[in-house]
Amino acid sequence: AIRSESASGRAALRCEKPSVSGAVSQRACVYCGARVVLNPITDAFHLVHGPIGCASYTWDIRGSQTSGSELFRRAFSTDLSEKDVVFGGMDKLRAGIAEIMEKHSPPLVLIYSTCIVGVIGDDVEAICRESEKKYGQRFVNVQAPGFSGSKSLGYRLAGDALMRVMDPFCDPAKSSSESQPKDSSNGGLKIRPENQSKSRSKSRSINILGDYNLAGEMWIIKSYLREMSVDVATGLTGDSSYQSITKAPSASLNIVQCAGSMANLAIKMEEKFGIPYVKVSFFGLEDTASSLRMVADLIGAPEARRKAEKLISERGQEARKAISRYHPHLKGKKAAIFVGGGFKAISLIRQLAELGMGTVLVGTQTGTAEDYEAIGSLVDSDTVILDDANPAELEALMREKGADLLIGGVKERPLAYKLGIAFCDHNHERKLPLAGFVGAENFASEIHRSVNNPVWAQARAACPF
Repeated sequence: AIRSESASGRAALRCEKPSVSGAVSQRACVYCGARVVLNPITDAFHLVHGPIGCASYTWDIRGSQTSGSELFRRAFSTDLSEKDVVFGGMDKLRAGIAEIMEKHSPPLVLIYSTCIVGVIGDDVEAICRESEKKYGQRFVNVQAPGFSGSKSLGYRLAGDALMRVMDPFCDPAKSSSESQPKDSSNGGLKIRPENQSKSRSKSRSINILGDYNLAGEMWIIKSYLREMSVDVATGLTGDSSYQSITKAPSASLNIVQCAGSMANLAIKMEEKFGIPYVKVSFFGLEDTASSLRMVADLIGAPEARRKAEKLISERGQEARKAISRYHPHLKGKKAAIFVGGGFKAISLIRQLAELGMGTVLVGTQTGTAEDYEAIGSLVDSDTVILDDANPAELEALMREKGADLLIGGVKERPLAYKLGIAFCDHNHERKLPLAGFVGAENFASEIHRSVNNPVWAQARAACPF
């Protein structure tokens, strides 16, 4: 996978490419990428137009916390069968929508087109337009057949769907000058004409992009910003709702926590609505502090910067004191990282360094060339950096580098247990918040409990019989 020499002197990786057909990859499909971004919209009805397996695979996939509706936790499918593949699934989709509106009448219905729909050619866009006229609610098609690319494409398609929720006249595939509405009726819905989008008044509020409130992180970040007197228009998409998403274009700044899933949306919101964006990270003490300072400076309120410094001093000091207890027990331990996005990997490298740990392997599913360049500047020269690894490669490299810990997601957990090393879930299924100062404490505590658990010595020991 070597492409060229990077600025840091390392061999650059060939990244952002589809996985080889037929190869076992840690990447998920396009549909899965779209679903993990959109699933936390709490009052949306997520209807999967495809076989039942697609819906069951992504049921409550983010496990996000909610302060509102629980509708998003349920899985719905048109359950296409062989007969529907032959004769089409349009009638089944219409019947499903009728049942949805009778029983739930949600403000937003997201219809996911899966692989089967991409093959048989059901016109889901037409049904969305038809349904909006009939029911007066929002229907958005997420055209995400799994075979059409990688998980990264699913992220972009989810961003396109969010743009259409914010502005029904928006065609994310075109520039704003090309997407002027020809008909402002839009099926009877009262929606602002598109040509007013850039002239709307901006508030001093911000949007948080790319946090999914897996264990309440969105609430933690909002609480910090509230202490700084910074208002949040909406979070995308953790603990969000249809109405909150429609308020996003009024913000004056977007902060992007998960660049892998939301950077493309941030770019489109800047082009469409004139909202600048900045990448931030609330993982680890160093990144949390620098992100809060950055937000305060970009908002341009001296009071916000003063309050940010007070918050960083008080909370940061408490967190450092708590984390220092684990340092003697973790110093010199070796960690392997395999996560979704490159920006998260960068934060994790810094966070492990705060604990006195070294990083011997770093891999991502959706990292960019810029991400890998930054990663290369943070790790030792003999650290392995890889993109889109398969399980056998990860296992062999962790053995070779003598890793004591693997940080990853649900797909990587069995690898750690097979090797008899510690594991930290930093993705969908975690129950403790890992963002902010409290998250840094939780992270250190979890790493300590896992790495220093005596069970691993027993697991790696030779069989006694």
